[in-house]
Amino acid sequence: MSELKQVWPEKYALRYREKGYWRGETMSGFLAQRARETPDRIAVIGGEQRWTYAGLLERANENAARFLALGLRPGERVVVQLPNIPEFLSVVFGLFRANLIPVFALPAHRVTEISHFVEKAQASAYVITAGDGGFDYRVLAREVRARAIGLRHVVVIGDAEEFRALDYIPCSEQALPPLPSPAEVAFLQISGGSTGLPKLIPRTHDDYIYSFRASADICGLGKDSVFMAALPVAHNFPMSSPGVFGALYAGSRIVMCPSPSAEAAFALIEQERVTMTGVVPPLALLWMQAASTSKYDISSLEVLLVGGAKFMPEAASRVRAALGCTLQQVFGMAEGLVNYTRLDDPDDIIVNTQGRPISPDDEVLIVDDYGNPVADGEPGQLLTRGPYTIRSYHNDDAANARAFTEDGYYRTGDIVSRTGEGYLVVRGRAGDHINRAGEKVSAEEIEDQLLAHPGVFDAAVVSIPDPYLGERSCAFIIPKGESPGVAALKAFVRGRGLAEFKVPDQIVFVGAFQTTAVGKVNRKVLRQQLREQFLKTVPRGLT
Repeated sequence: MSELKQVWPEKYALRYREKGYWRGETMSGFLAQRARETPDRIAVIGGEQRWTYAGLLERANENAARFLALGLRPGERVVVQLPNIPEFLSVVFGLFRANLIPVFALPAHRVTEISHFVEKAQASAYVITAGDGGFDYRVLAREVRARAIGLRHVVVIGDAEEFRALDYIPCSEQALPPLPSPAEVAFLQISGGSTGLPKLIPRTHDDYIYSFRASADICGLGKDSVFMAALPVAHNFPMSSPGVFGALYAGSRIVMCPSPSAEAAFALIEQERVTMTGVVPPLALLWMQAASTSKYDISSLEVLLVGGAKFMPEAASRVRAALGCTLQQVFGMAEGLVNYTRLDDPDDIIVNTQGRPISPDDEVLIVDDYGNPVADGEPGQLLTRGPYTIRSYHNDDAANARAFTEDGYYRTGDIVSRTGEGYLVVRGRAGDHINRAGEKVSAEEIEDQLLAHPGVFDAAVVSIPDPYLGERSCAFIIPKGESPGVAALKAFVRGRGLAEFKVPDQIVFVGAFQTTAVGKVNRKVLRQQLREQFLKTVPRGLT
């Protein structure tokens, strides 16, 4: 089994400990402490289940014993693919307590991704629910098991059929191991990049606990807060920004939402008096649209975190009026760096930036294509290192050579600019800039202009090859009601005082965007669709 590690140079590790970022806590240890402090406080709600902190800890310890009873040993890896149910927490914290290593997979992943995770992590077990949303995960498990020779156990929540049902694995007499070192890897997260299969990200107890402990403080989570997980909880954003882990650390209450739809989410916000949740920009647009006609009382909602992709200012400026809550923008990555607008920031900062870093020791470089620092306000490539930003991917020398500089900076692949106050403005991914006859056009900038049109619900701008210009721009538009028309939209963009080369060369009206597993617009897929479907013939609506 390949070694699992995440190591910072000693001088940095010493600094992070001396400054109190790394406090020597563990995932199992902090949950046990909360259970001792407030055993009868409700920790998590899902469906008909309402578990206290003591109840969650008891279930986690029982699951730890069950996993060890299977013959799994500390250090082995376990792929976890569960929906937003309370058992997600009891399974994951059970694995932590057994010193096993969860590998987080999203519910939308299928045989190619799961097989990749199992093989890359050398996983010994795979935890699923019997079914969710009409999909039978046992069928998927059979396909994975046929491909992955080293996978010894499939554990199921619910009807297990030929696999092992979690609740029926004996657990009463299994001794639990000592708590791990806080410097050890706690779990493997998956990368959110758009190229190839996801990479595996080792996160230690020390670094990850700091990130969500600080996030909970910045976001104002406390014992009276009610945090709702609306996005798939295995994703880094709803897990730690501040997410369910941050909520547990703060002693808050968690509500597991089975669907991110406005209907399901609004019903739970009313029922459980939810005070905080996080969504991606396309979902925020849908919620804002639905709020005006919703029958549910969502007045308890105090903070809406929006992250995962850039939230355009035109849309961000409408959150308070539409939903009656404060917007908090989040810009981060599973590899580390997380930025937030602060709750007491002026509206201009909240609407127009994606926040500033969590930590005073988050080192941020913004450089041009030659590695030279750019001035404030100018776009450049974002590099970072700090107390919760990784120094390497797991078992991937080629990716590490591309992603990290010799002095330990992580190349994020994001194009950003920085304000004089240290706030970042996302200008796109490095691949989301369109090089049109030598002029670099930000896809996000044009999307923001298009979203200002009253007839545009959402927009995504991508590049396509052009024999004369090198690349030209194409805007995919989801109209709001009747289509505003191609000529009218181009005239609208021109009328906003932009350079002519920023006016979309082509416009396509569509009913919806294909999204990633967590609801982000997948521009890689959109570009592929353009090349495969729209370059051969000009369809109706393309000009």
